[in-house]
Amino acid sequence: MMRKSLILLPLLFATPALAQELTPAEAALKAHVAFLASDAMRGRDTGSNELAVAEQYVAAQMLAAGLTPGAANGAWLQPVPLVSFKGADHGSLVLRRGGVATPLEWGKDYVARSNAREPKVALSGDVVFAGYGVTDRATGHDDYKGLDVKGKIVAILRDAPQSLPSEVRAHLSQPDEQAKNAAAHGAIGVILIEGNTRHAIFPFEASVGYWNSPAMTWADPDGRAHADGASVPAFAYVGMVGAEKLFAGSKIKWADVLAADKAGRKLPTGALGVAAEGTANTEIKTLSANNVVGMLEGSDPALKGQYVVISAHLDHVGVGKPDAKGDTIYNGAMDNAVGTASMLEVAKAFTASGKRPRRSILFVAVTAEEKGLVGSDYFAANPTVPKGSIVANVNLDMPVLTYKFEDLVAYGADRTSIGPTVAAVAKADGLALTPDPAPEQASFVRSDHYSFVRAGIPAVSLEPGPAGPGKAAIEEFGEKHYHQPSDEVTLIDFGQGVRFVKLNYAIARALADADQRPLWNKGDFFGTLYGGPGAK
Repeated sequence: MMRKSLILLPLLFATPALAQELTPAEAALKAHVAFLASDAMRGRDTGSNELAVAEQYVAAQMLAAGLTPGAANGAWLQPVPLVSFKGADHGSLVLRRGGVATPLEWGKDYVARSNAREPKVALSGDVVFAGYGVTDRATGHDDYKGLDVKGKIVAILRDAPQSLPSEVRAHLSQPDEQAKNAAAHGAIGVILIEGNTRHAIFPFEASVGYWNSPAMTWADPDGRAHADGASVPAFAYVGMVGAEKLFAGSKIKWADVLAADKAGRKLPTGALGVAAEGTANTEIKTLSANNVVGMLEGSDPALKGQYVVISAHLDHVGVGKPDAKGDTIYNGAMDNAVGTASMLEVAKAFTASGKRPRRSILFVAVTAEEKGLVGSDYFAANPTVPKGSIVANVNLDMPVLTYKFEDLVAYGADRTSIGPTVAAVAKADGLALTPDPAPEQASFVRSDHYSFVRAGIPAVSLEPGPAGPGKAAIEEFGEKHYHQPSDEVTLIDFGQGVRFVKLNYAIARALADADQRPLWNKGDFFGTLYGGPGAK
């Protein structure tokens, strides 16, 4: 089957989509995307044979670009041991108040949440509402103040206070962060609750359809799912209807919680006078994929032991439900074949310049981004160069290249000294830097640069911005093509793609050649939290 599929690949280059006149730079960029986003690649799902072919393609293109293998033992591929997990059944959630048992209805009131480390979770205990479950020393916000949650189940809104900076809010509202904080306060489990923001972006009813979609993480040497610190199971997700039942009869009224959440006021917290019994069963299996790593060695003897990482995710979501035309292949041209292609062309620009950067550069095509930033998290925790030697990350993820962009969004740029570098490069091209235009989407924690941030490494992720025609174009892509079979090579304006490549090359060149390594801004939340240089 693989041989048959590959025989079909030459047909790509006879299609009308590739018949337009292109500059050599545009053609080079488009050729990468045409291969990676072809039907033959069947959406590059993590663990698939097609993604393995894509890995080999990227390694070959890195070799052609003049890079050397950047993984262990002279290899291009860094194996990533993966743990895939999904709901095995609907589980259960029963409330007990005053001796009366109220079973909640799966799909209407709640869904059980899978657990990568524990195939069977069964918990029971009194329920305490802990607001957002956030403890933030920087602002003094502490939802656990005055609460006794030891040995109890905490109910928490799947959000964080509006008063926090958007990137900090996005970070602290992650279920893993909420579960770790619950564990630190002695709780035994977490019930997550749909709040106003979550309901507006991705309502409970929509999330039910994904109850047994596989998620992934990476495995520790013992084969078990990696655990980033002590945690407790966040074993159930309760929607608005279920929340009414959870708070029924309590001194804390659900309507008051929603009103305070909407207004940005402090949430009422405390015991709900109800006990919960819940189960969550998970199907767990192991598989593997690879990060692809190429290196361009620096020229400065004093600096070549420092590394700038240019990253882009290679995977997409595979084959799924047919669209109106019956197409089932989610090609992922914009997400993220063009980001990977741009990374390869940045590498070619370095070697074509004839001038090696002072610092070394690693070009990393990471895997399993669509499953939870897994490949980048594994690389950041297990780098192929000495720990502490990576000084910066520039991430290329799903640049919407359907319009002539007039500005850039650089997630994370205002937190480190990378920000002024990005601003200067953008200004030289007549572009402004625009803050996150949709902070409610929590994009800062949804792309691979976040994995490097969590390792204390200054990092940014770049996208064309909303100025001029941008807002409408980005919204159109999100509504019609994001994670759809229609995310095809024909959407992309490769003239704009070449602009994007040149910008990323200029940023990477500036970071690699600067006298001073990038530093966190003094007192920055993430730099301080993860021990990044310059923060303290």
